[in-house]
Amino acid sequence: MSVDLSRLDQLARQLRGRIIATSNRTKTPHLGSCLSCADILTVLYFHILKLDPACHNDPERDRFILSKGHAAPALFQVLAMKGMFPDSWLDDYGEDGSLFAEHPPVPGKVPGVEAATGSLGHGLPLGLGMALSARILNRRHRVFVLLGDGECNEGSVWEGAMLAAAQQMSNVTVIVDYNKWQATGRSNEVMALAPLAAKWSAFGWDAVEIDGHDLSALVQALEAPAGSRPRAIIANTVKGKGASFMEDDNNWHYRIPTEDEVGRAAAELGILP
Repeated sequence: MSVDLSRLDQLARQLRGRIIATSNRTKTPHLGSCLSCADILTVLYFHILKLDPACHNDPERDRFILSKGHAAPALFQVLAMKGMFPDSWLDDYGEDGSLFAEHPPVPGKVPGVEAATGSLGHGLPLGLGMALSARILNRRHRVFVLLGDGECNEGSVWEGAMLAAAQQMSNVTVIVDYNKWQATGRSNEVMALAPLAAKWSAFGWDAVEIDGHDLSALVQALEAPAGSRPRAIIANTVKGKGASFMEDDNNWHYRIPTEDEVGRAAAELGILP
């Protein structure tokens, strides 16, 4: 499948700009965690996923689960950009009664949201259930699950990893957003995650480690032909990627940008009107 990397780059820049502006407007946190996975989401939604906005409940659609549910602001924006729902739906973002909060809602409320996530460690088990269902029903769709590196602290992730390997679930791909931070510190200081790719490999997965901001590398890793084993992509990323004053600064796990900071980020991203 041909790929227009310049288009993907521009879409990723737009996505980051929308995320930052919405955080300011709605006082929604987890900005750094959203920005680190923006390139991953862009490649998935605009190149990889078999997903038709006009038929978002097609049983043959690919499934994507944002297991690191605190990055929901990024998911909501990319779904709107994809045309899953009108931009106007986001006007009441974060208000009482809105469909859009800090984590994804239950399926059926927002087109494109496959699972209510945010209780970390649950997305992969849910995805495995979907993948097993596809096998039983003789369907060919794939399941993609985005994990955070801090989420890999959870035992349910590794239980799921063992199950997927035992069942040779080659229709499952995990992407780990390895931004090296979690809420209270460096991921590899809180838990001994490294070497992360080797751990997934030891659990029976085809594991590859890439630069999670290299669009070409993401495309290549996500397009790789399925073998007989599930696939794990360890995407090395930078928390707060895209705005120099946010990058690798864990304060942006909770900080809200000012209007001046929104403008500064937009200038750096090259998306000023």
